[in-house]
Amino acid sequence: MLAGRKILLIITGGIAAFKAIDLIRLIKKSGGEVQPILTASAQEFVTPLTTGTIAGKAALTELFDLTRESEIGHIELVRDADLIVVAPCTANFMAKMANGLADDLASTAILARDKHVIVAPAMNVKMWSGAPTQRNLNLIVDDGMQIVGPDDGEMACGEFGPGRMAEPETVFAAIQDYFYTFGDDLPLKGKRILVTSGATREPLDPVRYLTNASSGKQGTAIAAALRAAGAEIEFVTGAADVPPPNGVNVTQITTAQDMYDAVHEALPCDVAIFCAAVSDWRPKKADAEKIKKKGDGKAPSLEMVLNPDILKSVAALEPVERPRLVIGFAAETENVIEHATAKLDRKGCDWLLANDVSAGTGTFGGDNNSVIFFDDQGHQNWAQMSKVEVGQTLTNRIASFLKQSD
Repeated sequence: MLAGRKILLIITGGIAAFKAIDLIRLIKKSGGEVQPILTASAQEFVTPLTTGTIAGKAALTELFDLTRESEIGHIELVRDADLIVVAPCTANFMAKMANGLADDLASTAILARDKHVIVAPAMNVKMWSGAPTQRNLNLIVDDGMQIVGPDDGEMACGEFGPGRMAEPETVFAAIQDYFYTFGDDLPLKGKRILVTSGATREPLDPVRYLTNASSGKQGTAIAAALRAAGAEIEFVTGAADVPPPNGVNVTQITTAQDMYDAVHEALPCDVAIFCAAVSDWRPKKADAEKIKKKGDGKAPSLEMVLNPDILKSVAALEPVERPRLVIGFAAETENVIEHATAKLDRKGCDWLLANDVSAGTGTFGGDNNSVIFFDDQGHQNWAQMSKVEVGQTLTNRIASFLKQSD
């Protein structure tokens, strides 16, 4: 969550400049503001019109802009920013930064900086490994600049190796981590929050298991939003289609019993959010060898037993051990309000987020979610939004609740 944060984004010339557009979108979606600066070379790859339209602010290109420079524009840009990001950063611009050159708006802003700088290099593999670039890299690191990437991969020129700009999501994570570490006004700074995510798997035999259709996207988005708001995150995850967010404490589990144990090991915490898709049952006994098909054509029978109820077990803890806020999720295929209301009462949690996961909704595995929020006051329909936005909306509500109860 970057609400109100101001990012001065310098885009330099290279084919990776198109990635800066996606980076702007990520910052904007998280509530941040972006002021883009394009070097002359960058404008050969992305236009000021496109960049400015996505950012919501005119992209700046000229040092000698009479309107801005009458107000000492390049100094004002740096003073107004909370963070400077150079993405992509070419070998040429890295050399300018290392040696204090200031012959355009971008390099002048860097020389006049009094803010932290995150640099995402992007160049040919031979340029990156060359002695001059490595000397310049050492100089800007010594000056306190933070390097993100570059990644290994195929270049636009056809060569392969280190030099590709880090993906926009990676640069965005570095931005979030900076504000998490140094932001004093983060609403959840000092709070410890447990988030479960992904799907559990209950083995039938060494090659088969029972599971739930969860991608882990919603739990991951919630954890990322909470982390960006300053919370320390204990992230207990089963199988997922997406990696855990950066900067969280990850515990990887397989079965529901594993998750139960990991959750209780992670306590105490201020808030516990149970977003994982946990198997309600497991086979009473998992076969040690692969179950083989028999000649009589009959399917094997399975005796099932209940798994521990993780959400209910935490909600039922004594006040001294119980999190101040226990939040559950309910994935329903019919009568969503009726079933979710009953689950809220049955589990004893404080809040419940319910969604319709019936065929055709696209919730499982998709990027969007339609949530109904339940608490002791009733329920509220949230507009359909992305899972990232659900994470941010829930984070805002948690921050408000904790502030009022402190």
